[in-house]
Amino acid sequence: MRHNATMHIEFVDSLAEIPADAWNALVAAAEGNVFLSHAYLHGLHDTDCATARSGWQPCYLIARDGQALIGALPLYLKAHSYGEYVFDWAWADAYKRAGGQYYPKLLAAVPFTPCSGPRVLAADGSVQRALMQAALTYAKDLGVSSLHVLFPPESEANEWKDAGLMLRQGVQFHWENHGYRDFDAMLAAMAHDKRKRIKQDRRYVAEAGVTWRVARGAAISESDWSFFYRCYDATYRAHMSSPYLSLEFFQRLGAECDDAVTLFIGDVNGEPLCASLCIASGDTVYGRYWGTLAPLKSLHFEACYYQPIEWCIANAFQRFEGGAQGAHKLARGLLPTATYSAHWLADSRFADAVDDYLARERVGIAHTLEELNESSPFKQQQ
Repeated sequence: MRHNATMHIEFVDSLAEIPADAWNALVAAAEGNVFLSHAYLHGLHDTDCATARSGWQPCYLIARDGQALIGALPLYLKAHSYGEYVFDWAWADAYKRAGGQYYPKLLAAVPFTPCSGPRVLAADGSVQRALMQAALTYAKDLGVSSLHVLFPPESEANEWKDAGLMLRQGVQFHWENHGYRDFDAMLAAMAHDKRKRIKQDRRYVAEAGVTWRVARGAAISESDWSFFYRCYDATYRAHMSSPYLSLEFFQRLGAECDDAVTLFIGDVNGEPLCASLCIASGDTVYGRYWGTLAPLKSLHFEACYYQPIEWCIANAFQRFEGGAQGAHKLARGLLPTATYSAHWLADSRFADAVDDYLARERVGIAHTLEELNESSPFKQQQ
């Protein structure tokens, strides 16, 4: 696809064709994060976690000026809606009941990663808009039911709206660092009942004999990765599900993304009991996965929130994102924030029905955000 005298847009089905330095320069220019890096995305594909076999067929849009890479849009042809965290199962069911075929659909997202960030990697606005239009044209040419863009920042979401997509809001819970000296200083800023609950949570875990060690980057050993994966796998199995990611992917992530990766490992009597994985990018730490070999009261809160937040304070990170959903996070110091997605549906009748639903849903989301903010665990809104 040629969009002007020098810019050409093409498709690639593997990042193996794109030099890592050129790709990562795009990510840096778009203020992207580690989830968009060549190592992270190519690792997902190369370890067979996000491939056509698993229902994630890569079909990346690449913009070039001559031979120079000037823009990109990671796209996937999806055979299902697993691993997305913006739920459209009801849409798919309604589409099927009306006699349509919802899958495959076209998706712009980072697989298995509900973290906000740019989806169009282009420093130039005209290149960004050209890639958006190319994605819409591609969806129409393929004859798919829909195009979905998950977790773009608000500014990019509005660009997708201008391109003809419908916007949807969601809610996540994020912690903000207000210059806390330490974890106790954060607790001091909280209401008495919330402070008491967190102290009780931490006491339960400490009295059970759990001690913590933190391993970051190259300090994460092969045995640490093996133990973490054992916990990660056990958590999925306990919920009657199969894990999306492989031990090979996590090992590769640790080897190629260095200090972005941190493990929090809880030991009892010198033996590992649980582990949680966080990924740092810029001034933000993202809580991603966790697991335990045995249930223990409040262990999830300690492993997934308190240990990472304490570490964020000690290492001057400004934000901790706790992942998808979970109103229980509010009482643990994570405050509600709006997330965004954008959607195009080929069938105009179905699109009209979804547009009406989204308008009503946005009202509900606004009320939810207002009610949650009124229930802030802090003494005054920070």
